[in-house]
Amino acid sequence: MTHQQCSICARGCVLTEGNGGGCGQYTLSGGQVIERFPDRYLVACPISVETMPMLHYYPGTKFLQISTTGCNFDCDGCISTVIVREMSPDSSALKTLSPEDVMAEALRTRCGGIAFLMNDPLAALPSFLRVAELAHGKGLKVGCSSNCYFSELSLDALLPYLDFINIGMKGFSDSSYQACGAPAIQPVLSNMKKLHAAGVHMEISCIFTRDNRQELMELARYISTISPHIPLQVMRFLPFERADIAREPSIREAEDFCRVLQKSLDFVYLFNTPGTEHLHTHCPRCGELALRRDFYGPMGAKLIVSQDECKHQTERCRRCGYDLRIKGAPATATYQEGDFEGGYPLTRALEMVQAMLITMGVDSKKAMVNAWEDVLQGEGLKKLHRSIQHPRSYIEALRHFGEVAGVPDRCEVLVDYLEERLDRIERALEQVTHRPRVYYAMGKPLFYLNRGRLENQLVESAGGISVNRELPEGGRPGRTLSLVELNRLNPEVMFISAFISNSVEDFHAECLQLGVEVEAVRTRRIYAPPSPGWDFGSPRWILGLMYMASVLHPDHCRFDVMAEADAFYRRFYSTGFNPRDVNRSFSKPSAHWRWRE
Repeated sequence: MTHQQCSICARGCVLTEGNGGGCGQYTLSGGQVIERFPDRYLVACPISVETMPMLHYYPGTKFLQISTTGCNFDCDGCISTVIVREMSPDSSALKTLSPEDVMAEALRTRCGGIAFLMNDPLAALPSFLRVAELAHGKGLKVGCSSNCYFSELSLDALLPYLDFINIGMKGFSDSSYQACGAPAIQPVLSNMKKLHAAGVHMEISCIFTRDNRQELMELARYISTISPHIPLQVMRFLPFERADIAREPSIREAEDFCRVLQKSLDFVYLFNTPGTEHLHTHCPRCGELALRRDFYGPMGAKLIVSQDECKHQTERCRRCGYDLRIKGAPATATYQEGDFEGGYPLTRALEMVQAMLITMGVDSKKAMVNAWEDVLQGEGLKKLHRSIQHPRSYIEALRHFGEVAGVPDRCEVLVDYLEERLDRIERALEQVTHRPRVYYAMGKPLFYLNRGRLENQLVESAGGISVNRELPEGGRPGRTLSLVELNRLNPEVMFISAFISNSVEDFHAECLQLGVEVEAVRTRRIYAPPSPGWDFGSPRWILGLMYMASVLHPDHCRFDVMAEADAFYRRFYSTGFNPRDVNRSFSKPSAHWRWRE
């Protein structure tokens, strides 16, 4: 039988005629390694470069994001599982776009360049190379986010056209890479040196878990031997899929660890932590604030543009003149991505559709992909975004996807459950005379959720008044407000998001440290839903609603929430509820849930 080693990535899979390697994206045909699904894209839309994320490269500039499906790695708890492992590469959700089509879209939307992200370009390298060569010839910048497991041959082919790269490190040991299906870390380290020597702008990202602290310290020291000015993006671990929630570090732990890493590197940033100041760029020499950013969804950031700051050159510190290693002038205005567009929010959208169908008993990938193809057509994503923001419209979305998946009867069982609980709470609250003012935060005290989101609708359905409605919309899923604004709102109760959460103890301590002087802090009426997925993204929001109603009006709404959760799980997931088995996934009810195929 004819066989040949694949030269796309350093895993070097051995291919046989008609069969793919580890990523499944290449095959051997007539003795040649060919791309199975060339010029096929799941995403081609404008983003701001911080969404990639890229922080020191033309800050705030708009780039055209392109993404496909598949990956040469298989990492535990991957945030992109829905597109790299579960979305079929031959799905009708992917569109065929020639390199000329991609270029035309970049020029039409006035993008500064092309950025391949969300899945790895190694899964579609020949297609990316054709786009990169054409873009380079048109004077556009070219970049990507990658695990950087390029073979020597493939990196040599890409280098003439590559301007910037975000390298997603899996740790700093062979065992970390072996856990993702790769034999060793060495190819990445060699490629990092080669990219830096070639003048490619490089930023490094790495997941921080409770058990890899020492590896990240060693990684930071290694990066400093190449250059102490290379930005390191610390991604606070958000456990998805099979990942154990016990590995997730707290916000406080992550911020403290960033300060340790700053002893080795000039620029250390913290992601997945709404409201953190560790997304800003400060001068390493004098501490002057150079660029401000806010949390912008999982793995993302957003430049905060100040017209006053735009008047100043940011390549160097305006106070002491230190070189901040920022390439390109910042944009004078930020680009706002559309609903579920740009970076990882698309994966959350697909996970929300999964969440609906899994709760209806769907455990077939084929049925799931059919639903994804439906939502990715026309205005489907916009309709989904609108429908999931209110309990009643969420129910109508359930009915739609129940029909698409061919399970309308099972859908109605779920709908009946949700409507019965909603009606019961509404009746119980008819006699309520005082509705407390409630503030909904995500992560840290000063990061608030946009007023139109489901969490704030749940507050009002549970008998509260959402003070978030008094704040302007912006950001994704919200933005940072000032201490003065929060004190002015003076909420009686505070809730912390169940998705990117914080412990009540740490949240309260930071309120005191910041000088938050509101009734909720004085009375310690600060709460977090008992489990992830209970206030957004999943039909489990009904459990969050029962919890909120019990907190806000215990005399009128008496729910044994943990017993309700166990009954819900047994009825709709065929398993009991165990808090130790859940994680941050919207869709899968526990880390042990598996597809039937």
